[in-house]
Amino acid sequence: MGILNKVKNELLKKANQNQAKVFAGFFKTGKGEYGEGEKFLGIKTFNQKEIVKKYSQTISLEEILTLLQKSKWHEEKTLALRFLVFKYKKGTEAERKKIFHLYLNNTEFINNWDLVDMTCQDIVGNYLFEKDRKILYKLAKSKNLWEKRIAIVSTLYFISKNQLDDTFKLAEILLFDKNDLIHKAVGWALREAGKKDEKKLLAFLNKYKLKIPRTTLRYAIEKLPEKTRKELMKK
Repeated sequence: MGILNKVKNELLKKANQNQAKVFAGFFKTGKGEYGEGEKFLGIKTFNQKEIVKKYSQTISLEEILTLLQKSKWHEEKTLALRFLVFKYKKGTEAERKKIFHLYLNNTEFINNWDLVDMTCQDIVGNYLFEKDRKILYKLAKSKNLWEKRIAIVSTLYFISKNQLDDTFKLAEILLFDKNDLIHKAVGWALREAGKKDEKKLLAFLNKYKLKIPRTTLRYAIEKLPEKTRKELMKK
């Protein structure tokens, strides 16, 4: 039995129908919702991590890509992306470049917020840290919801290294997006940037105080002093 089949079989053994129903509701899989049609096995994170630990050394990039592209289960895509992050972290510069491009060439399969959030900082953010970041601005202007989320969430890696400029610039591009998942992602990134430079965050919020979506604002001010939060919410 090949590695890929072994991985799939181990996932199926961990399937839980009751948990799958919970996940389906949580990830908004109903008609017209962002996760419409997504199917779940009901497998928790720690079970997936056990499988990654077991097979990460032996599974190939080609098998990972097959798991990502051909899967009908959310957890299989999650597992594929966990493997990809592992391979990236352990890879040479050439291997990291290959994985970076593979990731961005397959965004149609990275089609839920958890899939984006668990991977893009470690792959896209890390890879671009000392490189040209124009691709993030292209992604921010994409018609694809998840590519836009990748653009802003990837900057969390830059923030961890005390580089904030791209976060604020991309936030300006995405600030008036109509999707709530982008409002939340932008607010999250702004909040993290504010932990590094509160004055810069406040300047940004005051600049857009009459236009900023309420969800974005609530996320962005979460770690500010209570008095400041109340003043900004009133505005």
